[in-house]
Amino acid sequence: MSSDLKVLQVIPKLGYGGAETGCYDIAHYLHENNCKSFIVTSGGELIKFVDKKKVKLIKLPVHSKNPLTILFNSIALIFIIFFYNISIVHARSRAPAWSCFLATKITGRKFVTTFHGTYNFNSKIKKTYNSVMVKSNLIIAGSNFIFSHIKNNYSDYLNIKNKLLVIFRGINIDYFDPTTKTETEEKKLLKSWDIEENKKIILLPGRLTSWKGQELFIEAVNLVNIQLGYEAFYAVILGSDQGRDLYKKKLIRLSEQYRMTKQVKFIDHCKDMALAYKVSSIIVSSSIEPEAFGRVAVEAQSMEKIIIASNIGGSNETVIDEKTGYLFESGNPKSLSEKILKVLNLDDTTLKTVGIEGRKNIVKKFNVEKMCFSTYSEYKKLIN
Repeated sequence: MSSDLKVLQVIPKLGYGGAETGCYDIAHYLHENNCKSFIVTSGGELIKFVDKKKVKLIKLPVHSKNPLTILFNSIALIFIIFFYNISIVHARSRAPAWSCFLATKITGRKFVTTFHGTYNFNSKIKKTYNSVMVKSNLIIAGSNFIFSHIKNNYSDYLNIKNKLLVIFRGINIDYFDPTTKTETEEKKLLKSWDIEENKKIILLPGRLTSWKGQELFIEAVNLVNIQLGYEAFYAVILGSDQGRDLYKKKLIRLSEQYRMTKQVKFIDHCKDMALAYKVSSIIVSSSIEPEAFGRVAVEAQSMEKIIIASNIGGSNETVIDEKTGYLFESGNPKSLSEKILKVLNLDDTTLKTVGIEGRKNIVKKFNVEKMCFSTYSEYKKLIN
């Protein structure tokens, strides 16, 4: 049966985000399990890492929300489905999902969607646009938070025949393993960041966008500085502005206002995120809107690092408060500063214990093998 399974995943771009890495991981897992694997995408940095002998890559403008382009993509997908005799089409975003929905309706193939975020639904039109994500035979929610969000907000669009379930996102625990990084690598990264060795680093990873809470983070660091001074640690904001240069300038001005220009480092990109976690003392996820899953919190725990995360969304599921990390009151810089101060005052034994418990938590619940196996099992049920 496995050799008859041919899965086509469709994603706007193959970048380094959670949806994209999940797509990449499952594509290669399918090949290893004697299945045919295909990805349709418009491009992205992750493409160069795809093993072209194992995964068939097809480029289409599936990032576009233009109705005519969506229609064109659906026609192209129909030809792809028939030509390669695809069994299942798995969409990972709304615009390509509409193309996939039309193509699977016409071809009679199984349709799968993964609901990766809460999506904006301020208007009826927007909600109808989002509703394509629950029109599939199998709807995968990346967390219990997203499962509840779908149930609470899209019940009118759900069909009783459609299956809705939770498959937690997984990460590569072999890559996010603290034992794999060398001291030489650490020194080289610190030098590139212009940070002296043996200095504590509080790291905030994530693209520069207001809902990720970079302003709140800077406010919290300022409150910590009132207690400890400016020399206690570096605060590294790691992420691209993705064209949001006005927002980045706003953040820089805020750090200047608090006289933290030497203490706060803005780093656009890091090729080795595991290494970025390794050199840091504390990792922060300060999102002021719910994270669907919260990949940073999971990766940090896998690296045996202390995570301090907002107490909303997926972080409530991935972080066990006071055991594998710490949760703070979302949107409250004072609450975040108090947690930072608490962690900075922890003894080495406690830090090590929390780190070990964090990795155990991720290995047990959020590893990529578990995610891939669960998804593969559901694929098989669909065509049986």
